[in-house]
Amino acid sequence: MPHDLSPSPDTVYPINGLKRTCFLKNIVTNPQIIVGDYTYYDDPEDVHNFHKNVLYLFDFIQDKLIIGKFCQIAAGVRFVMNGASHAMEGVSTYPFKIFGGAWVNAPLDAPHKGNTIIGNDVWIGNSATFMPGVKIGDGAIIGTNALVTKDVEPYTIVGGNPARPIRPRFDPATIEFLLELKWWDWPIEKISQHINALATGDLELLRKVHI
Repeated sequence: MPHDLSPSPDTVYPINGLKRTCFLKNIVTNPQIIVGDYTYYDDPEDVHNFHKNVLYLFDFIQDKLIIGKFCQIAAGVRFVMNGASHAMEGVSTYPFKIFGGAWVNAPLDAPHKGNTIIGNDVWIGNSATFMPGVKIGDGAIIGTNALVTKDVEPYTIVGGNPARPIRPRFDPATIEFLLELKWWDWPIEKISQHINALATGDLELLRKVHI
């Protein structure tokens, strides 16, 4: 059970009196979209627009969008799934087969790049776009309007079109420690107890807690 002083992950609108921000897992209805606790989505128009931003997610392809815990997702973020892909080996890229009739036997060998996976504690800026099958490491930051076409390393800031690394957030040893710490998997009581250390980057205290 959540700590008495911390929000419940099962709350749809966790900010009192504000319905532009939701804990995303509580509005997702598509079984191909999996979202961890406390990940939020913000949209000033309607948080339920999130489903419209997961593009070309078809049940017959069965790819998944997997988002970890404690992610922060701004309005307009889009995920382009494998259903958008077209075969490029032929003369034409047109998907004849899906329209049936005399075209039903045409090959449909579009590339499948696997599930799109967003790690934990990832901050995604407004209107960023993710291409099929990308993997985003824990603690990464994705800049506004970034077009993410390749995997992003943990605790790395990326931006641009196509998105490129801007800088790591911490030195390699600290990143290694944080990936071992996995604070997002702590019981909520422990997170609440050490919330200041997490929010301010008190690595000395976090190392003591991790021992």
